[in-house]
Amino acid sequence: MQNPVLLCTPDDIDFLIDALLAGPKTHDAAHILSRARSLTWLRYPDHELHVGVSGENQVGALSLSLPEVGHIASVGSPGSRSGVAYHVAGHWTEFPDQSEVPVALVREAVKEFLRSGGNVPTCLTWKPFEIPNEGVESDIWT
Repeated sequence: MQNPVLLCTPDDIDFLIDALLAGPKTHDAAHILSRARSLTWLRYPDHELHVGVSGENQVGALSLSLPEVGHIASVGSPGSRSGVAYHVAGHWTEFPDQSEVPVALVREAVKEFLRSGGNVPTCLTWKPFEIPNEGVESDIWT
């Protein structure tokens, strides 16, 4: 799945997550945008949801950037992994320590994000985090 995909139904979201779980480790994440949100004055999206999943561990992590909340990430259990990174077409996205949650919760959060028009999913607990500046590449997928 290297091309943008339009997610219209809950089944589309399940298909995307399933493809990421079954795909290569160099493509185990996606960047998701809501078409319901406004564009910036430069005509770029004002937000971005990053979703990564591990087929091996059946967990995933989410991070969300919105102008009204800044950068936030999912809060995983205290024993979840540290130093987690997932990849969109070979480009890594780093997630904060202890941000992995069960895959079922990842699915629910993505569905809620799109159903709500791009608002913060309430099915998760979120924590603020800083995005590293060095070596960051931005890949936007719709």
